[in-house]
Amino acid sequence: MKNWLFDVRSRPFFLLLLAFVIMSVLVHQKITSDFDRSVILYFQSIAGNPTVDLFMWGITEVGNVISVLLLSIILAIIRKTRRIGITLLLCIVIGTLASGYFKGYVIDSPRPDLEFLGSKFPYAIGQDTFVIGTNGSFPSGHATRAAIVAFVIGYALSERFPRGRYLIWLFPVLESISRVYVLEHYPMDIFGGTVFGIIIANLVSKKVKLNEFFTKSQV
Repeated sequence: MKNWLFDVRSRPFFLLLLAFVIMSVLVHQKITSDFDRSVILYFQSIAGNPTVDLFMWGITEVGNVISVLLLSIILAIIRKTRRIGITLLLCIVIGTLASGYFKGYVIDSPRPDLEFLGSKFPYAIGQDTFVIGTNGSFPSGHATRAAIVAFVIGYALSERFPRGRYLIWLFPVLESISRVYVLEHYPMDIFGGTVFGIIIANLVSKKVKLNEFFTKSQV
C-alpha cells in the first residue's frame, strides 16, 4: 500500500506529468487528428448491436458528474468510509473543474461531430462541461473522474484486498471505451483524462495525507 501514492518529486509523477503535457501539445497542434478520426470512425461503423449500445450508454452515464458525486457523498455519510468519501469528493470536484477549465480555455479542442448510428438511447447523453460553460474535448471529464474513483477506491481496498484492488481499474477502462463508442470523445481525450485523473487523485490524496487515515484506523 505504501507504493500506491507517489511524491510530487518522484519519477512516476514526473513521467505522468510529462505524458500529459506531451499529449496536450499533440492534441493542441492537431498532430493526432488523423489517428483520432480513424478510430472514432471505426467505432461509429460497429455500433448497432442493441445490447452493446445500451451497455455502453449505461457505462458512460455512470461516469457523469452527478453519479460520481452521489457515490462520494454516500461514502462520506457512512462512518467507516467517511474519510474515503471526503477524499473522493474533493478529488471529483477539483478534477471536474480542472479538466473543464483545461479543455475549454487551454486546449479548446472540439468534440467529435459524428452521428451515432446505433440504437436509440433511453435519453440523451449528459454533458458535464456546463460546469464552467465550455464544451471542449481534451481531456475527457468522464475519464478523469473514472481514474480518480479507481485510484481512491483502489487505495481503500488495498488493505484488505491487496490483489483485488487492481480490478477496480476495469471501471476507467470501460468508461473510456464507452466515451469513444458513443462518439463523445476521441481516443486522445480519454488517454489524457485518465492520466490527468491519476495526477489529481494523487495530489489531493497526498495533500490530505490519505495514508495516515488507514494508519489511524488500525490503532
